[in-house]
Amino acid sequence: MADLDLVLTDLADESAELDVLVAQLPAESWATPTPATGWTIASQIGHLAWTDEAATLAATDADGFSAELQRALADMDTYVDAAAAERAALPTAELLDSWRTGRARLADALRAVPAGAKVPWFGPPMSPTSMATARLMETWAHGQDVVDALGVTRLPTPRLRHVAHIGARTRDFAYLVHGRPVPAEPFRIELTAPGGELWSWGPDDAAQSITGPALDFCLLVTQRRHRDDLALVASGADAAEWLTIAQAFAGPPGPGRAPGQFAGSGR
Repeated sequence: MADLDLVLTDLADESAELDVLVAQLPAESWATPTPATGWTIASQIGHLAWTDEAATLAATDADGFSAELQRALADMDTYVDAAAAERAALPTAELLDSWRTGRARLADALRAVPAGAKVPWFGPPMSPTSMATARLMETWAHGQDVVDALGVTRLPTPRLRHVAHIGARTRDFAYLVHGRPVPAEPFRIELTAPGGELWSWGPDDAAQSITGPALDFCLLVTQRRHRDDLALVASGADAAEWLTIAQAFAGPPGPGRAPGQFAGSGR
């Protein structure tokens, strides 16, 4: 299991990389549409700021978070979009400040969670380390939307291991939210890391397997690229099916991206 301080350091670095990118944008660029329908760059940062605050509430006030969860369940179709839009309407400087302040508070809150305690969430409760990993996954994924909107490329880093890990761990969740039976046997996942080493999950002798670049796997499980546009190889019918429904984030299935949507833009 990853160390909490290590994950929080990587989360801070992932956030800082995205912060550098958006902080230099002129005010009008914050209204640039991103691949997420109806979401601008400001919406993406607003969503991260709001989710960090929600995670802090979950880590520090279980009853307060339970009330927030009930509000979400009452209006799942608009809840997330409304929160992003509300933050996106803030002046740029105020939005940036709230995101920066909120992610620092979250790190402190996760470090203060008692040993062995779980943090409630919109999906299953998580350990503080798992929560930090989930926040890194979301920061990376929404950062991908921002770089896609701007037409720029970012280099993959070893931090992708956290994203890939949560992608592998959420295999069963993806089947459940799609109303499909979960395969009885585990899969083998072997990914080529940005540095060339091999990252793996699952038993060596599994009948079903996924292989390919770690970046492509992360783009798939966060639904930032269509499966047809990625160099992932599935061995076995169950593994092939999973690649069409994989989902590393909590909530209902997302629409994902269309095949060929980013043709010519590179990965």
